[in-house]
Amino acid sequence: MNALQAAGRKLAQCETCGLIGQPAVDPHCRRCGSKLELRRENSIQRTAALLIAGFALYLPANLLPIMETRSMFGMQEDTIMSGVIYLWTSGSWVLASVVFIASVAVPLLKLISLSLLVVSVRWRWRGHALPRARLYRLLETIGRWSMLDVYVVAILVALVQVQSLAAIAPGSGVLAFAAVVVLSMLATMAFDPRLIWDPISDETGKGAKS
Repeated sequence: MNALQAAGRKLAQCETCGLIGQPAVDPHCRRCGSKLELRRENSIQRTAALLIAGFALYLPANLLPIMETRSMFGMQEDTIMSGVIYLWTSGSWVLASVVFIASVAVPLLKLISLSLLVVSVRWRWRGHALPRARLYRLLETIGRWSMLDVYVVAILVALVQVQSLAAIAPGSGVLAFAAVVVLSMLATMAFDPRLIWDPISDETGKGAKS
């Protein structure tokens, strides 16, 4: 019995050890104790929709101001990149690198990597299944550590550390940036990694029958 046949019979394949069980009877794998889950319905469609929304909001998240600073000297609007540039030119190269990687590079790489997984499943690629599965686990791990507050606060503190009388208000870019982070996390959760192995399972099943 391959994975698709098991899914059709309300059986679930353990994502850890591969054993097939019945979640309705026992929600945990009899071999390794991991939680059993049925296939995620419309996984590819939901993941693709979330990714499209994430890509659409990525540019506004980086181009719109994330904060507005009002002081006796006037009002200043800062984007993520202007914050990175300020940190870099002020000598805080490490903090500038951390903010750039965490707030600009990582969200984009997550969207691109997950898009690659969706395309590979859609076109039923058989090669490099294990690296693709590991890539998904990496994206899943990164998603658990997506802490928007830390990076935004780091930018705010660095930008206004000498403006004690300044009043800080979040800009419109904060909502777009937060939406990108949330959408990438939801897309990762919607993707079913078992789809990566289906073409290999089907090929193995056909070989056994012949």
